[in-house]
Amino acid sequence: MFLSPSNFSHFCSQQLSCRLSPASNFCTHKASYGISCSLDSTTNYDIKRFEDAKEKIRKMFHKVELSVSAYDTAWVAMVPSPAAPTTPCFPGTVNWILENQLHDGSWGGVVHHHDTCLLKDSLSSTLACVLALNTWSVGEEQMIKGLDFIMSNFASAMDEEQHSPIGFNVIFASMIEKALKLDVNFHLAPSDIDAVIQKKDLELKRIHGKNSKARNFYLAYISEAMGKSQDWKMVMEYQRKNGSLFNSPSTTAAAFSELQDTNCYSYLSSVLKKFGNAVPSIHPFDAYFRLYMADVLQILGLDRHFKEEITSVLNETFRRWEQGDDETFSDVVTTTMAFRLLRDHGYDVSSEMLAVYHDEDCCFHQFGGHLEDVRSALELFRASQLKIYDHESYLEKQTSNSRIFLDRNISEHSTQADRFSKNLIKEVADTLKSPYHASLERLESRKFIERDNLNDVRVFKSSIRCTNFGEEFLLQLAKNDFSYCQSIHLQEFKQLQRWLSESKLDQLTFSRQKLSYCYFSAAASLSYPELADARISWAKNSVLTTVVDDFFDVGSSEEEQLNLIQLVEGWDADKRTQTCSKKVEIIFSALRDTICEIGARAITWQGHSITKHLVEIWLNLVKSMWKEAEMVRNKSVPTMEEYMENGYVSFALGPIVLPTLYFIGPKLSEEIITSYEYHSLFKLMSTCGRLLNDFQGFQREAEEGKLNAVSLLILHGNGTVSKEDAIRKIRHAISDKRRELLRMALQGNEESVVPKDCRKVFWKMSKVLHLFYMKTDGFTSEDMAGAVKAVLYDPIDEI
Repeated sequence: MFLSPSNFSHFCSQQLSCRLSPASNFCTHKASYGISCSLDSTTNYDIKRFEDAKEKIRKMFHKVELSVSAYDTAWVAMVPSPAAPTTPCFPGTVNWILENQLHDGSWGGVVHHHDTCLLKDSLSSTLACVLALNTWSVGEEQMIKGLDFIMSNFASAMDEEQHSPIGFNVIFASMIEKALKLDVNFHLAPSDIDAVIQKKDLELKRIHGKNSKARNFYLAYISEAMGKSQDWKMVMEYQRKNGSLFNSPSTTAAAFSELQDTNCYSYLSSVLKKFGNAVPSIHPFDAYFRLYMADVLQILGLDRHFKEEITSVLNETFRRWEQGDDETFSDVVTTTMAFRLLRDHGYDVSSEMLAVYHDEDCCFHQFGGHLEDVRSALELFRASQLKIYDHESYLEKQTSNSRIFLDRNISEHSTQADRFSKNLIKEVADTLKSPYHASLERLESRKFIERDNLNDVRVFKSSIRCTNFGEEFLLQLAKNDFSYCQSIHLQEFKQLQRWLSESKLDQLTFSRQKLSYCYFSAAASLSYPELADARISWAKNSVLTTVVDDFFDVGSSEEEQLNLIQLVEGWDADKRTQTCSKKVEIIFSALRDTICEIGARAITWQGHSITKHLVEIWLNLVKSMWKEAEMVRNKSVPTMEEYMENGYVSFALGPIVLPTLYFIGPKLSEEIITSYEYHSLFKLMSTCGRLLNDFQGFQREAEEGKLNAVSLLILHGNGTVSKEDAIRKIRHAISDKRRELLRMALQGNEESVVPKDCRKVFWKMSKVLHLFYMKTDGFTSEDMAGAVKAVLYDPIDEI
């Protein structure tokens, strides 16, 4: 039997819970393809464990639980009461400090206490807590233990291999100076203290050389370290609607201590009301973590199990975006991630909110060169690639600027040994190698899993994470899911190998043997188990179009070409046909069987026969290839318009993509497949492919005496167009067509009739093309062998 759309949900839930076995629905499903299944006595995880894991993830969406910050809590605890300055304004925070010292004498790092990369976080948090207790003359025993911890770990303050919270060099030294004025004895050598203070002075000198906007932002953010020398009027320019400064309790506490601003007080009170007697390092931050969870699930390929939760997050984010919500636009990372996810899911969001990030110094240096600046640039790079309108030229500039910044920072941060730097730099390197328009879902899932870190910890002035975000079990769930899908893909590939042999297509020596590439492109783009029919259709037709392309190109006579066209044109699936050669017999036999098979399978999905449409698609292709072959034989030089009008069809994506749409899920009526929108999507996708092929294959085809888009531009330029000029023009045309294709795929228009899931298949194929043609003609060469292995063969559970 074959899966109908109504079987999707049951199939996914059942199959993700077990290995392949003869008794499974999957094996029944695959039997018709001739795929054998073997019983594995050890299951990855049973249905109950899988359902429990899904429920745990759902709960994350419903309630984001943030870790609290001892550092920020200490600064709130130091705020004196306006009515009675000798008493704390928020006494509950002092009690929290007294009750929450760790066994080694430190405060902070509650979540990652044993993470040695966060020792500087622990040092600054501990010193802030000691100062808070000293301020109110309580907790002498706790202060002594805290100072012992600082003394024992003081060397880490100067260790460049330790991950530094934002502003650590300034803040920690300033707290040391403040403690010394209070006669706190650190039992440290004066030279050690002098070294820390000297480092602060150097940091401030470096910051003062920055752009004024970036300098002011950074100095305002670390206001608690600046004391009486701070320009508080400048600082208050950053106050937000909720009364906070940067959503930072420590910065807001410092401002309230200095200015007694009532809005600052209201913010601090509201945060304590929500979290009890302690505060996180940033609040509100729920919007970011919900977006982050949705993003992670999508990258891991698990989003199909949480469609309702992800849709809810995106709907709420869109509502906030439309309202200009302060939290959504509170920082570069949250804003750009919200834009990227909303636009990628088809929401009509304006990119104008990203236009404010045109100033590199302001956008990429807000935190004084901290790793968070790299994260901001990375998210802006990702978001800016989703340009879909002509007027969004600023997005192109942001893509370029952020790429330059990230390239530079890869080398600058590559020497840092802490895991936060290593993980983020690896993520940056992977992203730069795989731009949005050339990234395939299964490859991206694998790369994300292989980094083996969900990067859910953010380090501002102190660390913060979502404490109910199950990093380890989510990664394991992703590995199990990847392995399960990979086992299905490998079984399908083996069946296709048998089909290739049985159809004798592998005996055609003139043709490129690219089955692995043909199937890889399908599995990497349409990886979900329920899309087996779509993958098989895509792969078989990819093989056939490659054979037919080589047949018209190098493997046939004019008589054989006409014979094949006549056979398709006079289609009769039930009668034996006369062929003029063994080659034509093999090709047409395989073509006829495949069309009949796909037509029969589609009835399950569509409820009607699509065979007539399949024949039309193939007839259009072979006729366009005949026309192309005639141009070569006659040495004719077409106009660019004539060449492209035929060339987008002869590029041979029609038989690959159009039949696949019938197996995606939605019903496709005659109105849809004959619509202008349907044809435009096909033409845009195919034109991109034709132009990519032509400029990457220009040199080879020129040596073979063949014309293509590049050579025609040069010829018709009458000596005024160089090769470089022609390629530049082709690249620009590809960019324009790609942008328009992405706009149609994501948003369509008010009169759209093509279902969104089907529109996205055109974009997925465009991504395949851009990946294959990124450096050379990757389909003809062996450049993609590593990617094929990653998707089909290499086990992920060995990572």
